[in-house]
Amino acid sequence: MIEKLLEYISQHTNLENINFVLYKKSDFEIFSRVAEEYLVNLTRKTYKNPVPTVDIIIEMDGGIVLIERKNYPYGWALPGGFVEYGESLEMAAMREAKEETGLEIYDLKQFHTYSEPGRDPRLHTISTVFIAKGKGKLKASDDAKNVKIFKKDKLPETFAFDHKKIIEDYYEVKKL
Repeated sequence: MIEKLLEYISQHTNLENINFVLYKKSDFEIFSRVAEEYLVNLTRKTYKNPVPTVDIIIEMDGGIVLIERKNYPYGWALPGGFVEYGESLEMAAMREAKEETGLEIYDLKQFHTYSEPGRDPRLHTISTVFIAKGKGKLKASDDAKNVKIFKKDKLPETFAFDHKKIIEDYYEVKKL
């Protein structure tokens, strides 16, 4: 057991010396049961990864649906949010659209992914943006203080995140 443990340590760490001091046989028995698992956890690398999010460009009545955020960062934004564990990107987009706008979305298509580290001032996110059609009655809820349909020539001045760029990219592609 000890040989296996020392071999593991030499292959997976930068440690040069390890000193074991065991005073009683019972201590050694406990040590031998948990040592390998403990060292695996101790030496496991942890990664600080970006967080996956979705944003949805909802086309409706000749414009796009935007929400006014009630939480920081403030401003107008595309409906969207964090992908929950066990959820696909598409499921997250449908859930976030419903939660923030009250709308059901359909004809969901992936548009683009945005990953600039500073795009969200709270943390590093990677957002997959979808385009969808919306149906139902607009109702702001969850993170949205207001929800409204905006025509291209009547967009608001203040946007949260990088959503102004996303919308500009969307209209650039739409004119092709």
